[in-house]
Amino acid sequence: MFDVILYQPEIPPNTGNIIRLCANTGVRLHLVKPLGFTLEDKQLLRAGLDYHEFAAITVHGCWADCVAGLKDHRLFAVSTKGTQRYDLVDYAAGDVFVFGPESRGLPADILGSVAERQCIRVPMVPESRSLNLSNTVAVVIYEAWRQVGFGTCR
Repeated sequence: MFDVILYQPEIPPNTGNIIRLCANTGVRLHLVKPLGFTLEDKQLLRAGLDYHEFAAITVHGCWADCVAGLKDHRLFAVSTKGTQRYDLVDYAAGDVFVFGPESRGLPADILGSVAERQCIRVPMVPESRSLNLSNTVAVVIYEAWRQVGFGTCR
């Protein structure tokens, strides 16, 4: 299916919502330290309900460790700085989507390591700064999943 990487996530309920999303879509979730919370955080657990046990979650000590295990996959950086609209890309099973921390987004070195056509964005009105992280992950994952025919869903 797909992989989602949360690079240094900061807000527990966002990550909890994303855990629930991943459990319900078959997406593997990667969390890159440092995290702004513990995996036992009450807000994270509340937002994820009882879906934690159904999600495939891997915690990585650093960015290099995370991407080393995914080097044979196509990586998309999701950012307000992306030049390509997310809905104009042809996705394939195995694609990886990386999202930055809520307060600052992806750092320049990660954005610079991804081909410009794979730096994607979700459109917003010009005055907006950003969407909620968990909402953005849901929008992107459901579009990618739609494109591959919602495989293995009921």
